[in-house]
Amino acid sequence: MGIIWTIIIGLIAGIVAKFIVPGRNEPSGFVLTALLGVVGAFLATFLGQAVGWYQPGEGAGLIGAIVGAVIILAVWGFAARRA
Repeated sequence: MGIIWTIIIGLIAGIVAKFIVPGRNEPSGFVLTALLGVVGAFLATFLGQAVGWYQPGEGAGLIGAIVGAVIILAVWGFAARRA
């Protein structure tokens, strides 16, 4: 159930992160934005468990997932500018 919860939170976080980090080089589709949000949620979960904020098997919350999605979107924008 933890993985499913992380995916759902990631979808929401991806949409919120798109409003926080608008830009010309950002992904423009709902599906791609949502997938980057899911990746951000998994990133936040992994980093949070590595630092000790979350227990094993516990996923990142909405705020952590949004921060992870914002990081992923920023990296995406930087990579898109360089290409």
